[in-house]
Amino acid sequence: MSETHSEELLREVAGLPTLPGVYRYFAADGQVLYVGKAINLKKRVSSYFQKNHGGTRIGHMVSKIVRMETTVVRSEAEALLLENNLIKTLNPKYNILFRDDKSYPYLKMSGTAPPRTQIDASLEGAPQAALLPTAGDFSRVSYYRGSVEKKHRYFGPYPSAWAVKEAILLMQKVFRLRTCEDPVFSNRTRPCLLYQIKRCSAPCVGHISIADYAVDVSHAEKFLRGDAQEVMKTLEARMMEHADRLEFEQAAELRNQVAALSNVLHQQSMDNVLDRDVDILAVKVQGGRACVNLAMVRGGRHLGDRPYFPTHLDDACALAEIEPDGDAEKGMGSPLEVQVLEAFLTQHYLDTPMPSVLVLSEPVSKALMSALSQPNGAKVTAVYQPREQRRAWLEMAQTNANLQLARLLAEEGSQQARTRALADALDLALENLNELRMECFDISHTAGESTQASCVVFEHHKMQNAQYRRYNIEGITPGDDYAAMRQVLSRRYSKLAQALKDAKNAGHPSAGTGRMPDLVLVDGGNGQVAMAREVFDSLGLDLSLIVGVEKGEGRKVGLEELVFADGREKVYLGADSAALMLIAQIRDEAHRFAITGMRAQRAKVRLGGGKLEEIPGVGPKRRASLLKRFGGVRGVALASEEDLAKVDGISRQLAEEIYRALH
Repeated sequence: MSETHSEELLREVAGLPTLPGVYRYFAADGQVLYVGKAINLKKRVSSYFQKNHGGTRIGHMVSKIVRMETTVVRSEAEALLLENNLIKTLNPKYNILFRDDKSYPYLKMSGTAPPRTQIDASLEGAPQAALLPTAGDFSRVSYYRGSVEKKHRYFGPYPSAWAVKEAILLMQKVFRLRTCEDPVFSNRTRPCLLYQIKRCSAPCVGHISIADYAVDVSHAEKFLRGDAQEVMKTLEARMMEHADRLEFEQAAELRNQVAALSNVLHQQSMDNVLDRDVDILAVKVQGGRACVNLAMVRGGRHLGDRPYFPTHLDDACALAEIEPDGDAEKGMGSPLEVQVLEAFLTQHYLDTPMPSVLVLSEPVSKALMSALSQPNGAKVTAVYQPREQRRAWLEMAQTNANLQLARLLAEEGSQQARTRALADALDLALENLNELRMECFDISHTAGESTQASCVVFEHHKMQNAQYRRYNIEGITPGDDYAAMRQVLSRRYSKLAQALKDAKNAGHPSAGTGRMPDLVLVDGGNGQVAMAREVFDSLGLDLSLIVGVEKGEGRKVGLEELVFADGREKVYLGADSAALMLIAQIRDEAHRFAITGMRAQRAKVRLGGGKLEEIPGVGPKRRASLLKRFGGVRGVALASEEDLAKVDGISRQLAEEIYRALH
C-alpha cells in the first residue's frame, strides 16, 4: 500500500514520535478523511501504511491519503478530548459522527436565590416593609435555551422542549409561580386569567408578599433538585401551624398545595430519591445504522429521552481491524455497539453538562470515563448491568432505541424506494442512486411585499437542511413571480456555471468547484419553466435538468404534472406514484421554507423599531408612551384599537391609524 504514497509522506510517518497524540489524514482536494488518537503515534500510524488492505474500505481510504497532520499531547485523556473536538469540527468521512446542532433547553428561574433570612422571617410571620414590588422581586419561571448567566438559576438540561413546558406547568399548578415577562408584570393593574384558575399567586398586583413568594420559589427549587418529600413535610407542618392558630383560610391554601404536590408525586411513579441526576444510554445497531437513546433523570424524576443517529457508520466501522478499541496495542476488537457508544460519550459530553452517574447498555473503558471526568472536576460513575430502578430505566431506554431505529430504517427504505422510482420514471442515468441531488425553488410574498425565494436540497435520500438557502428578491415589480424566479436562478447558478466552464477549459476539475444538481425543480408550470430555460440558456447549462411541477385540475394533490424545459412532453406520474410523492415532498418543503422566511421578513419590516416613528402623528413622546405601556413594539402590534386609545396622548383616530399601519 505504501507504493501509492509519496516519499515525503512515508518519511513523515517514519519520523513520528512514540508519544500519545492525535493524527489527521487529508485527501488531494483537502477533505479530511479521518481523525484518530493513539498512545503511540508512530506504531499506530505506521500500521496503516505497512499492511496491504486490498480492496477493502480501509484500503480505499488509505489510498486517498496525500497529507497528514499530527499533534502530540501529554496523555491519553488529552488525546481523547482533542480527537473528538476535531471530529465535531472537521466532519471527517471515516469517523463515526454524531451531529446535533440544537442545544438542550433549561428551566430558568430569574434572579438570584432569595435570602434565607427573608424566608425565615416570612415563616415566623414577621412584618414586611411596605415596599412597592417590582418584577425583579418575584422570580419568573420560564423556558430557556442558550448560554447560562450567573445572575439566574437554571435547572436541567431537559431532553426536549416538551419536558421543560411540563415542568413549568407543574411550577404553576403546585407553587403558583409567575411566567409573565417583566414588561407585562410591570403594567398589570388587575390579576390575569392565570390567577383566576389558580396557576399564579398574582404578585404583580400585590396579592402575595415578597417573602411569601420567596418561600414558594425556595420550595419549587427544592422540588426540582429532588427534595420533594422535604417540601411536603414543610408544607404539612406549616398547614398544621395555621390550623392551630385558627387561620383556616391560610391552612386551606396550604392544604391545596399539599394535595397538588401529592398528586404529582403519585403520577411520578418512576421517582427514586437515591438517584438525583442520571443519564441512561442504550445503543442499538442494525441494518447498517445505529441509534443511541439518551434518557435523562433530573432531581429524581424521569424527564424523557432523545434518540441520536450517527453518520458515516459503515466507513468508520471498517477501520475496526486497525483501531479495535481506540488502541492497536490491545489486539481484540470491541463490539460495534461499544464503538458507537464510546463515540457518542466522547462527542456528546464535550459541551454538555455531565451527571455523576451514567447507566450504560454496553461496557466502556475506564480510560474513557477517567478522561470524561476531568473537565467536570468530579468523578463520573459508569454503571453496566444495573439493578432495581436503574435496570427498569435501562430496559425502557433499550426499548425506545429499538423502536426509533426500526422507524428510521422503515423511513429510509421508503425514501430510497421513492428515489429509485423517480430515477426510473425520468430515465436518469446515475451510477450511484445515493448521489442523486435535486434542488427545488419556490417564490413567496404577500401582495408583492417581502418577496423571498427558497432553495431546498435533496441528496442521499433525504433533505439536506444545512444546505438550504433563502434569497431576498429586490429590484422587481412587486408580485412578478417570473422575474423573481429569473433572479434567484441567476444568483444560484451564475458563479457555478462560470467555475465549471473555467474547469472545462483548463482540462481538469478544479478543487472546490461545486456540483450541479441532477434535477432542478421549480414550483410552477410552463411560465416558470420558460423563465428557467432563459436563465440556463444564458449560462450555457443543460436544459434537461429543469423540471417544473405544474398543479393539476383544481390544484388537487396527486394530479400534478411534470413540465420539461428541453421540449419533452408533459408527464403525469399518477396519484399513487412513489416518484410523485418524492417530488411533492420536496416541493412542499421548498414552499414551507419560502413562506416561513417571507413571514419573518415581513414581521421584521412591520415590527421594526422605526415603523412607529414613520406613522404620522406619533412623535418621540407618544412613541415612548406606547412602548412603556405595552412593553415593546411587538406589544404595540398585538394591542387592539381600544387598548391603543387608552394611552395618554393617543386619540381614537390616531389609534386606528396606528393599528392599520402595523397590520
